[in-house]
Amino acid sequence: MPELPEVETVRRGLAPAMEGARIDKVEVRHRGLRWPIAKDFEKRIEGHTVEGLGRRAKYLTADLSSGDVLVMHLGMSGSFRVGHESRPGVYYHEKSKSAAHDHVVFHLSNGEIVTFNDPRRFGSMKLVPRARLDQEPLLKSIGPEPLGNEFDAAMLAAACQAKKTSLKAALLDQRVVAGLGNIYVCEALYRAHLSPKRQASTIADRHGKPNDRARALVVAIKAVLNDAIKAGGSSLRDHRRADGSLGDFQHNFLVYDREGQKCPDGKGTVKRIVQNGRSTFYCPSCQK
Repeated sequence: MPELPEVETVRRGLAPAMEGARIDKVEVRHRGLRWPIAKDFEKRIEGHTVEGLGRRAKYLTADLSSGDVLVMHLGMSGSFRVGHESRPGVYYHEKSKSAAHDHVVFHLSNGEIVTFNDPRRFGSMKLVPRARLDQEPLLKSIGPEPLGNEFDAAMLAAACQAKKTSLKAALLDQRVVAGLGNIYVCEALYRAHLSPKRQASTIADRHGKPNDRARALVVAIKAVLNDAIKAGGSSLRDHRRADGSLGDFQHNFLVYDREGQKCPDGKGTVKRIVQNGRSTFYCPSCQK
């Protein structure tokens, strides 16, 4: 499933085409995504302008002039692509990305055509009144944005203070920090030299204040996410940028999917374990 860097990469690719443009027409070719697309979806969108394109955790948000916000999730295999009526683009497509899986098509006033493709149909699109966005069940329990100014060692330590779960499990909890998934948690823990098996509460003292572990982890989280965004995200299976090209960060993994290979620091060998049904990659020599 796409994580924060992949979703942010998609947002940046879509913004030049969508922001400030009016949605003249919407084609809903298949309503059966993760949740059925509402019957009045087209009526509530057509004729309205996209005032801003944002991201909350792993969700894309399009702020419409109607007062609604279009909340979108890529699911496990979803992607967007941008073309133009007068200059159709040439895109890279796997067989699984065929036009048969083009489920929603937005025709914009600037001539751009934005298409949502999702072979597995775990993606979603939902219209939420802006005034009720804070109460939207999909969003209201999500934790702080890791790249925001508010996210710091004190905030992370306070969130983990009473947790008896592993540090890896805590970081995957979207209520603790938004947008992190398996890849970037593994990579951040390696950069911070912290074991994924370490109890989450050990990054705080008995008063809930951050220690050096919390400070190192926050620096590592921000760094790995920024590096991944600059590289266009990680393309392992389905992730594509809005122009159809692949992300590049998978070539920069330090531990993820490197089982049996030498640790980049040269101190040990990358090991794979399973935690809560998910593969974890780490170096037992470097991460304590």
